[in-house]
Amino acid sequence: MQQNFSAILEEGREDGLIQGGVFQNQELEELDCSGLDFKECVFTGCLFRRCDFTRASFYTVRFSRCAMSGCPLPQSYWHGCTVEACKWDGCDLRRARYKQTRLHDCLFRYANFSGAVFQNTALDACNCAGAALTELRLKRAAFSKVDLTGADLFRTSLKGIDLSSCTIDHIALSETCAELKGAVLDASQAPVVARILGIKIH
Repeated sequence: MQQNFSAILEEGREDGLIQGGVFQNQELEELDCSGLDFKECVFTGCLFRRCDFTRASFYTVRFSRCAMSGCPLPQSYWHGCTVEACKWDGCDLRRARYKQTRLHDCLFRYANFSGAVFQNTALDACNCAGAALTELRLKRAAFSKVDLTGADLFRTSLKGIDLSSCTIDHIALSETCAELKGAVLDASQAPVVARILGIKIH
């Protein structure tokens, strides 16, 4: 049953828990959701403007076709969640932790994931062009068809990560390019890697 998020939020502040909510096509502005626990909620077609999700936790939550504009989500925690077909360009996701979560077909252009942890988490068909992906900790993470054009991967070890289906043009690495050591790449990506390494191929 459709519910009003603002009303449920007010009711849930006392115990810090929003559970089992179903929210569709709602426009929400400047709400303080920081530090709250969201469990088994579904958000579909919702627009969030300047809502604060700092240190919020999400358990078995689904976001579908939702947009976040100017919403901080640093130090948020995600477990067993699905985020699909969402537009979260430029979001602050620093030091977020993702476990057993799927991020699918989303726009994360210029988002800031610095210091985030991806554990048993899949990132597929997402646009992360220009995103800050520095100092990530990747534990059994999977990247598939991710656009990493111009992304900053400084100090993110990609050892064991299959990037063969991803776009890696103009990614930013450390001077030694140590981040790419042990990554799985496709032969067609060799010219791109050569450019990153400063190798000229004639």
